[in-house]
Amino acid sequence: MKNPLPSLLPLISFLLAISGLHAQQKASTGESRMPASDTLKAIPAKDCPQKAIGDLFRKKEEAPKPPKKFMALILPNISSNPSNGFVLGVGGTFGWYMGPKEETRVSSAPFTIAVTSKQQLITFVKSNIYTKENKFFLQGDWRYYVYSQPTYGLGTNAPDTGNLPNNFHWQGEGGSTNTLSFPMKYNYFKFSEIVNIKIRENFYAGIGYHFDYYYAINDEKLHLDSIPAEVTPHYVYSDTNRYSTTQYKMSGLSANIVYDSRDNQANPYKGIYANINYRYNFKFLGSDQDASELWTEFRTYVSLSKKRARNLIAFWAFGDFNVTGDLPYMTLPALGGDQRARSGRGYVNGRYRGKDLVYGEVEWRFPISPCSQILGGVLFVNATTTDNPARNVALFQYIRPAVGFGIRVMINKYFRTNINLDFAIGSKSQGFYFSGQETY
Repeated sequence: MKNPLPSLLPLISFLLAISGLHAQQKASTGESRMPASDTLKAIPAKDCPQKAIGDLFRKKEEAPKPPKKFMALILPNISSNPSNGFVLGVGGTFGWYMGPKEETRVSSAPFTIAVTSKQQLITFVKSNIYTKENKFFLQGDWRYYVYSQPTYGLGTNAPDTGNLPNNFHWQGEGGSTNTLSFPMKYNYFKFSEIVNIKIRENFYAGIGYHFDYYYAINDEKLHLDSIPAEVTPHYVYSDTNRYSTTQYKMSGLSANIVYDSRDNQANPYKGIYANINYRYNFKFLGSDQDASELWTEFRTYVSLSKKRARNLIAFWAFGDFNVTGDLPYMTLPALGGDQRARSGRGYVNGRYRGKDLVYGEVEWRFPISPCSQILGGVLFVNATTTDNPARNVALFQYIRPAVGFGIRVMINKYFRTNINLDFAIGSKSQGFYFSGQETY
């Protein structure tokens, strides 16, 4: 397997250069050289305001430019993995204010467009928009994939025989191509838009429309004509639950309740985010079958320092449940099924799938640069559990954890936009993650 570390050397060198440049700047201006831990205690917070990388190149007497209402961060996506081959594209995030900054939360829209050497296409825009004075909160998720992804069966113990080899991946894409995984090719179109209206401070309620369409599905290990026939988890589930094995649609409406007191959605320092989404897919709207799904989510951010806002513990938990009817196989609750596909660092998207899924994560975020806080770090741990009623596998019967660490470089202090690089280790799986917005 190709070692992914060489492709990261330019970025690692870039981060080290930033740290070195900052150290040189401190020495030239006569700043204290005491150890970082002592410096954090000795320097008052008011003398160490948050800086961004651009401040390193600005002369001391220069006044910083006033913050703008719009920000764009565009990052390269150059990687490779067994399922996708060589990946080339761009991604990043847009940030903007729809009204006065004093009374309107920042809006954001992460995006990606990439092509692969295996003739795949990955495009998405995932928006969270606050209108003027936060009167409306709009949540969007638009995707179009010409794609391939291995599946592994249902339940956190899947595959329940043998052991998968260790696998590296990038951004949760790709995955192993061994005898214990089931590669699939497919096209996927998703349109999801939720309109929430402000009921009272930080509290919203709304309705949404959602459409998911999987088609041109090629279940590559499915061979019904062989003796004996070779079947796959996707085929068995689809056949048992009366779904086509080559295409299926879900079209439905949702009722939503949102509580959001975060001070910034891209990189919160404090506050709570809670979301309940109940979606019902109707045959009369175009779904193959009637079925419903419940999404419950909670995030909170707990400060560890009165002087350093970036020193905090972040908590994230969600549950995704197939409440009534049977959802199509690829739309069942799975890792990476959250809006921004950021859950499960350490595993490929879709690694664990089931009728129900529960996920939890804790992350320590802290500044590394003693005063400027340009350079930061994170340590995190997460855990996943899914079920498989057909094989009597229950939630919490098996739990799969992952741990990891990351580096943060502050690019825009007004929008709190970082360049993020994470490395995570799961059960026989490791992954690198590169982004312009915090995981949650």
